[in-house]
Amino acid sequence: MTVNPIELEIVTEGLISIVREMRQTIFRTAHSPVIADAQDFSCALFDPQGQMVAQGRDMPGHVIAMPASVAEIFADFADEMRPGDLYIVNDPYRGGSHLNDVTLISPVFVDDRLFLFPCVRMHWADIGGMTPGSVSGQATEILQEGLRIPPIRLIEEGRPNRAAFDIVFANVRMAEERRGDLESSIAACRTAERRLRAMVDRYGVDLLLECVAANMDRTEQRLRDMIRDLPDGTYHYEDYLDLYTDGRYDAALVRCALTVSGDEIEADFRGSSTQVAAVVNSSRAMTVAGVFIAVKSALDPGGLVNHGAFRPLRVHTEPGTVVHVEYPAPANAHSEVRKRVISSVMAALSQVAPDLVAADQFGTTFQNLIGGVDEHTGRPYLYYDYPAGGNGGFAEADGPSAMNPVDLGDISTIQSVERLEAEIPILVEACELRPASCGDGERRGGLGTLRATRLLASGGTYSVQTDRTTVPPYGLRHGGPGAPTVTHVRRADGARVDFATPGKVAGHPMRAGDVLVMESAGGGGWGDPLDRLPADVADDVAQEYLTGAQAYRRYGVVLEPSGGVDVAATVEARLRLRAERCWLRTVSSARPPYTGRRGSRRLAYVAPGAGLAEDTLVEVHGVHPAPLRAWIRHDPALADDQVAVDDAGLRILGCEVGERSWVRVLTEREEQE
Repeated sequence: MTVNPIELEIVTEGLISIVREMRQTIFRTAHSPVIADAQDFSCALFDPQGQMVAQGRDMPGHVIAMPASVAEIFADFADEMRPGDLYIVNDPYRGGSHLNDVTLISPVFVDDRLFLFPCVRMHWADIGGMTPGSVSGQATEILQEGLRIPPIRLIEEGRPNRAAFDIVFANVRMAEERRGDLESSIAACRTAERRLRAMVDRYGVDLLLECVAANMDRTEQRLRDMIRDLPDGTYHYEDYLDLYTDGRYDAALVRCALTVSGDEIEADFRGSSTQVAAVVNSSRAMTVAGVFIAVKSALDPGGLVNHGAFRPLRVHTEPGTVVHVEYPAPANAHSEVRKRVISSVMAALSQVAPDLVAADQFGTTFQNLIGGVDEHTGRPYLYYDYPAGGNGGFAEADGPSAMNPVDLGDISTIQSVERLEAEIPILVEACELRPASCGDGERRGGLGTLRATRLLASGGTYSVQTDRTTVPPYGLRHGGPGAPTVTHVRRADGARVDFATPGKVAGHPMRAGDVLVMESAGGGGWGDPLDRLPADVADDVAQEYLTGAQAYRRYGVVLEPSGGVDVAATVEARLRLRAERCWLRTVSSARPPYTGRRGSRRLAYVAPGAGLAEDTLVEVHGVHPAPLRAWIRHDPALADDQVAVDDAGLRILGCEVGERSWVRVLTEREEQE
């Protein structure tokens, strides 16, 4: 059958329209704020081979990983599926993300033939586990993170599996709210089935499936054409996840080798840190999703997303590592690992397609939760917040502020304060841009968010699972890093409570009047800060993004009392700041390239007389756009004007031996301790 191009467009858009109606069904019927307000869910349609054929404006971190969950359901039930069945899974080891993300599929049959079928992935606000909200920064095994559901049949030929329903709702907090969200997902599947049957009545099964196949083929070809324009080669980068061992920072490593070969891209994450009994691991499905999101966003942001676009990509991981977790390690760092994958792939792509890549996003979902019992109502409550941060600057403009990154799609950036305060015993005292959080650059990064929430209940417990608290988002082309993530509690008496393991907290007790302060990270800067137009810096000060002192220290811009630029003083200040930079000759070292107990932190060696203290966190800016992050060690054999890394580090920098690199200090040793 030859597909008529008009029919192809009508069918393609018709299927996407069904997905949009699924979303509206959930949006209007879900019970929990995280679904009905924040829209933390996604919908899609799949074909009989388990290929994703249509999705709408959904959350990429959800929808791109859905095929892995569908494949696991097919593996167990492909030969047993019947009309009226509905299947459920949330197991990270079997295609899931974290336990809170619950996936449903509902096969649709036409004349006993398996046709297209809807799929919903929804974040349940609680799935059991050791802390309210099931997001713990201190879990050491997945059993502490909540109820793990392997692929099971929840509804069989229209008959609910009562035992399965009872087990699920006996193991979650606020079960009635969870039940309402589940029913919302089921309603979306039923809506999709009705619309699919209407399309079958109009076009017939064969034409619909022919259009589906043709649409995936053209989507595949479009991305292959984009990849073919890139020069062949292998490009390297590495990034870190926040990990603590015995209370000390012990970062886990994510290593990426990105190979472009003809019209295909291969991403190899073998060599990343071994999984640990801590919240820094994620499923392979999330790693694959991160690769796709980065490549598609950089090369073909306007094209459709379906299974055809997955075909030009290959992803290699090693089981039992932070990017491919296995039982029994926790898996709730799914979003943090995905974001490190995106950051690593984007940095590698910047070496081959620099004009298509922005500086680093704020790099964390920043999941904050307070849970307890409201003594006024006697009912449990759960406050779940995830303040958005800054995104990276890019060649054409400054980065967006307080905006979700590419992998979160259209999920709400800021939840409705009115709804939260009406349903939860809290008072939102502040929700504003976080001053000075932007990465410096010719194009600065976006600002993060500062959000402060007072607890009105007599007590509760606070948990946070986040990242980018120590190694901040990177800039490109000498751009500066965004400010790292910060959380603390302000007591009613004004005392400040910081955490020994920032970003990894579980069940910290809170009492009435305590204020949770959440400061999300800023985006990285693009280009040398000393090349930013002084007038733009002055405008940043006028907008109160920076102070006058910060404008001088970070950009070398001197302002007059009126707010205008003192041109002569600015020229002099910038010359002085350029002269003060630490430029060292890059050489190769055979000394150990990494240190760590459970993690793996890169080392950069300098002479004791180089002026850099041991254990200082630095970034080394070489030829390639993205910097190399490392911790300083002393090597008396080096000259004072040298910095030494291993050959892999030289590849990341793009430097030949003897080339000069700019070494920028990020964190002094005493600040880490």
